[in-house]
Amino acid sequence: MSRLQQKFADLKAAGRKALIPFITAGDPRPEITVPLMHALVAAGADVIELGVPFSDPMADGPVIQRASERALEHHVSLRNVLAMVHTFRQQDAATPVVLMGYLNPVEAMGYAAFAAAAAQAGVDGLLTVDIPPEEAGELLAALRPHGIDPIFLLSPTTADSRIATICRAASGFVYYVSVKGVTGAAHLDVDGVRAQVERIRAHTDLPVGVGFGIRDAGSARAVAQVADAVIVGSALVRRIEELRDDPDTLLAQTAGLIGELRHALDGAH
Repeated sequence: MSRLQQKFADLKAAGRKALIPFITAGDPRPEITVPLMHALVAAGADVIELGVPFSDPMADGPVIQRASERALEHHVSLRNVLAMVHTFRQQDAATPVVLMGYLNPVEAMGYAAFAAAAAQAGVDGLLTVDIPPEEAGELLAALRPHGIDPIFLLSPTTADSRIATICRAASGFVYYVSVKGVTGAAHLDVDGVRAQVERIRAHTDLPVGVGFGIRDAGSARAVAQVADAVIVGSALVRRIEELRDDPDTLLAQTAGLIGELRHALDGAH
C-alpha cells in the first residue's frame, strides 16, 4: 500500500478528511521550503502538495504564478525540488508528498530517470496539469514500478465518459477542480461541488479531493462535508507572499492558517 493509500485509509477509519496544502517549492526562498513543509504537517496537514516552479504555469492564477517567479529567481529546478523532498524525508517518513506541476521539466529529465529519482527522494504522487491520460502511457509506465501515484484533474465540464477514462488511469486520489478557470478564481458553489463529487464517485472508489476556490475555514468546512480531501493553494500562497520578507512570521502564520482549516475540517461532520 502506498503512503497516499495508507493515509486515506487511516483517515477514513478515523472518520476524518484529508487537508492538503499546496506550496511552491523554493518560494519565497529555497531554504524555507522544508521547514515550511514540517510546520504545515505539525499544524494538521495530511498530505503536502509541492509545486514544481515553471516559467509558464498556465493553469495557475496570478498568486501562484508569482510564487513560481519567486522560486525561479533562485534557480529552483526539478532536481532541487527532489532534494527538498529527500531532506524532508529525513525527519518525516509518513506524510505523503505529491509533486504538482507541468510536463516539461519531467520530460526534460526523462520519464524513467525522473521516476527513479523521485522514488528515491520519497515522492508519492505526481500531478502534471498539462498531460491527458490518453497521452500519458509512457509516463504512467515509468511511475508505476516505483509506486508513484499519478494524479489527474477533473473539472466541472468533464463528461462522464472522460471521468471514467481519467479515473482508470489515476491512483492515490483524483483532484476535482471546483471552479472554471485558474487557481484562486471565482466563487465556490458547494451544492455544485456535491453533485459533481457524486458523479465522480459513480466511476471510481478512489478518494476525491477538491481544490481551486477554497479560501477560508468556512469554505473548507463546507467542502469537507462532500469530499474526501480539501486542497488549499492560493489562500496559503498569498499569505506566504505577504510575509516573504519575514521568515519567522511566515512559518507561524501559515501554520496558523492550516491549524484553523484543520479545526474546521474536524468539525465538519
